[in-house]
Amino acid sequence: MGLTASVLAVDAGNSKTDVAVVTAGGEVLATARGGPFRPPAVGVERAVDALGEVVTRAFAAAGVTSVEQVSACLANADLPVEEERLAAALGARGWGAGVDVRNDTFAVLRAGVDEPRGVAVVCGAGVNCVGMRPDGRTARFPALGRLSGDWGGGWGLAEEALWHAARAEDGRGGPTELARTLPAHFGLGSMYALIEALHLRHIGPARRHELTPVLFATAADGDPLARGIVDRQADEVVAMAVVALDRLDLLAEETPVLLGGSVLAARHPRLDGRVRELLAARAPEAVPRVVTARPVLGAALLGLDRVGAAPGARARVRAHFDA
Repeated sequence: MGLTASVLAVDAGNSKTDVAVVTAGGEVLATARGGPFRPPAVGVERAVDALGEVVTRAFAAAGVTSVEQVSACLANADLPVEEERLAAALGARGWGAGVDVRNDTFAVLRAGVDEPRGVAVVCGAGVNCVGMRPDGRTARFPALGRLSGDWGGGWGLAEEALWHAARAEDGRGGPTELARTLPAHFGLGSMYALIEALHLRHIGPARRHELTPVLFATAADGDPLARGIVDRQADEVVAMAVVALDRLDLLAEETPVLLGGSVLAARHPRLDGRVRELLAARAPEAVPRVVTARPVLGAALLGLDRVGAAPGARARVRAHFDA
């Protein structure tokens, strides 16, 4: 099919942005990487401006100025109205004749399956779940944190661990080794010292995510309370997956359930084992699988799906990113 650019694939997350320019035959002409995509923090236009710098570099490397289809999987596109606003902003840039915007969890899902069919749960900084069928049906959640009923993710796990550890130290709660292991991670001798350091920002807020691995290590060492927090995260992951499978009428069919994000990709034995055990009980036909492929691959595959590319094109772009 030649080297005419067909798809601009975009995976823009809270920590980084990846883009790829792909032909209809699945050849990757160029890739580029940029910084975080955070419309809630900087506004849609500034966020898209920053994305534009990455796209400009990729287009220049590919020797093109536009494509047939923009396939953008974006963090913070949690509601359909947000997807519509972001699609309008991307469309105004003239990068492609068609523009599809989806939440970035769809990129993880599509990267892990050979056809657009399955469910993905992402547990990274936060937690989200989506599902899709080849006929275009989807299942999703608002994924706005506690406001929309979500629980967990790396940030939520760290907060939960801090809450229990603080109460354990001052007597309001039951004992847990977290009261020792969390402050020890920062070289501190008590939860009071850690609370003070976090409150006064002697330890930056972003460093709270470092406490999630400490929680898992404490659970692995047998602490009952830490184990309970890990088990609750597994319960939440499975609850989301089962609801998505049910909405798509996939509970009775063999269906991939993709597990992505830093927390699930780490394959902590207790979390991973409990997720699989619960899925086997509640959704016996589900086939859980950890996805480590770069999400920009999923965005590219969704774009190739949209332009009706031949199966060989999908295999070619997958081989590029697998390499």
